[in-house]
Amino acid sequence: MTTQTRGDSFRDEVREFLREHLPAGWQGSGGLDPGAYPGFREHWRALLVEHRLIAPAWPREYGGGGHTAVESAIVAEEFARVGVPRGGANDPFGIQMIGNTLLALGTEEQRRRFLPGILDGTYVFCQGFSEPGHGSDLSNITTRARREGGEWVIDGQKIWTSNALTANWIFVLCRTGDQDTSRYQGLTLLLVPLDQPGVERRPIRMINGGDEFCETFFTGARTGAGLEVGGVGGGWQAATRLLTFERGETTATLPVRFRAELDRLRTLIELRGAFADPLVRRDFAWCWSRVELMRLNGQRNLARWAQGESIGAESSLEKLWWSELHGKITGLACRVLGAEATTYSGQDPVSYFLCDEPGAPADSVSSWVKVHLSTLGETIAAGTSEIQRNIVAERLLGLPR
Repeated sequence: MTTQTRGDSFRDEVREFLREHLPAGWQGSGGLDPGAYPGFREHWRALLVEHRLIAPAWPREYGGGGHTAVESAIVAEEFARVGVPRGGANDPFGIQMIGNTLLALGTEEQRRRFLPGILDGTYVFCQGFSEPGHGSDLSNITTRARREGGEWVIDGQKIWTSNALTANWIFVLCRTGDQDTSRYQGLTLLLVPLDQPGVERRPIRMINGGDEFCETFFTGARTGAGLEVGGVGGGWQAATRLLTFERGETTATLPVRFRAELDRLRTLIELRGAFADPLVRRDFAWCWSRVELMRLNGQRNLARWAQGESIGAESSLEKLWWSELHGKITGLACRVLGAEATTYSGQDPVSYFLCDEPGAPADSVSSWVKVHLSTLGETIAAGTSEIQRNIVAERLLGLPR
């Protein structure tokens, strides 16, 4: 069986799973009442664990599905198409980021301890990378960890620790080397329990009304020796590897999600008769062309994955495209809404980040405005646009620093 034939067959299997388990008349998670969404998401996650679809590409010995990277991308793409979650709110950190990093760089003891527990909900992770004053510049972080016997003792502060209030563990990039050590060599990535006296989590109220972002303080927090991912001093390599996993599946899912959002925008424009405005037509066409560009690039990346190639620094281009495009799409919606965009009427978004979910009402002012406000942070999260442009310039174009 060829790779293409196997991919088509597996896609049919995923679609059959969705037909079997989704309720009749399903329009997407965005069609649910926001108050009902958490319960649906919990039920859906348990179903994915049962059918080994929560981490499709993980080896079966750790609870995964044993599928290829391309098949995992197919799951992500098909789930995005019908508007169902890939898991719980913290699963991108536990499965996509640190779980995949443990598979690549962790010890066998770390894998056997954490990977099954991440899937069954024993270990719920969040991310501890950015710091005040050192947002995307991870090589200059100042949170320190020192060794005391069989433990690490951690002091410092992290910011933008998304979903920290619903996590019980965090992966923390710390400085463990001497002051004279190279800023890249003196870093270690530690797995740290959150439920201990030396850790304080404070929610940050955002402009869209959400508070999933937090700042996290470590004052003599402790974690065991042996919980260094990539070894002592290997934090920079582990962190950069983890960030490639952070963006990995978006090459398949984002074109689908943005196409669904663009369809909602088209409906809104038609409802308001705004296509009579030539500037609206021009800007909608610009957004449509960028979504098409993302779709074609996603197909290219999936083809490269099928050949065993990695995406590498080109993921920075993708991050630039989607984060800056998203502000344009939702900003156009707010222009069409006019004075109504100063209010929060209609159904709140089920998802604030990376588009509201498919099925969301096209004329919900609250959905468009709150998601638009979230786009202001999307050009900062996961590496600012300025950092991404530096990476593109230096690693893809070969320009001097």
